[in-house]
Amino acid sequence: MSAPHFPHREFESSIHTDDLKHRETYPDYLRLDLLLKAQEPRSNPPHHDEMLFIIQHQTSELWMKLMIHELQEVISWIRRDNLNPSFKIFARVAAIQTMLFEQWGVLETLTPSEYVQFRSALGTASGIQSAQYRALEFLLGNKDAKMLGPHKHDPELHAWLEGMLHAPSVYDEFLRYLARRGAPIPTECLDRDFTQPYDAVPALIDVFRTIYEDTETYWDEYEMCEKLIDVEERFRLWRFRHVMTVQRIIGFKRGTGGSSGVGFLWKALDTTFFPELWDVRTHLREPEQVPAPT
Repeated sequence: MSAPHFPHREFESSIHTDDLKHRETYPDYLRLDLLLKAQEPRSNPPHHDEMLFIIQHQTSELWMKLMIHELQEVISWIRRDNLNPSFKIFARVAAIQTMLFEQWGVLETLTPSEYVQFRSALGTASGIQSAQYRALEFLLGNKDAKMLGPHKHDPELHAWLEGMLHAPSVYDEFLRYLARRGAPIPTECLDRDFTQPYDAVPALIDVFRTIYEDTETYWDEYEMCEKLIDVEERFRLWRFRHVMTVQRIIGFKRGTGGSSGVGFLWKALDTTFFPELWDVRTHLREPEQVPAPT
């Protein structure tokens, strides 16, 4: 039996090849002149696997930039009392989070004996200094003014993060939306210091139980609750994968940024962004059983 024959694809004459010097091109539009030159290994002599380490973290920062962009758009729609457009955005956020989670698998191909060859080249560089990661946590409600410390040396970046520290999170804005719709949201949720981490308010359980037990009436609100749960679950899984990757590569060594390393990362896994959305599940009531007709 002969091998299948595939016709040769001709280079189409209509494809632009001439005079591209003065036209917008693919490399121009994407600024590949900057992007592809941004990988500068510091090890001397350069270690082969340092390129993997740099690209892993640079691509993570790009995905985080997009995720911040999308979550800020969600907030803008909540403020306009229109939840529907945010559901499409949350679908994109979910896909971004999947990318961030899965790419840890690429870094896990870096063995401990390979990483130790160039780890010293990082100096004090550490993920704890990622302003975009901190922005994501602030957007999701995990506020801590002390986390601005690693950015004091950059006034512009510090000011950007400080603005997010003082601004309501996605969850804060959702609670404000519910209050505008007549839900009995406690004043302590609405008039609070947004620079502080959010603490669970037991009185909110009844608000969310009403939504979950009457989804036909409150479908948009119910959908928003579930989208927020999706975001938090994926975020926590991403953190867990990060911890496991770090432990796999460096064990229990101290972090390059000065932290205790794996021990410090493990503590972050206990952080909950939207506590009442998790707690309401325990308090949902089963519908009354209707007797079968005789």
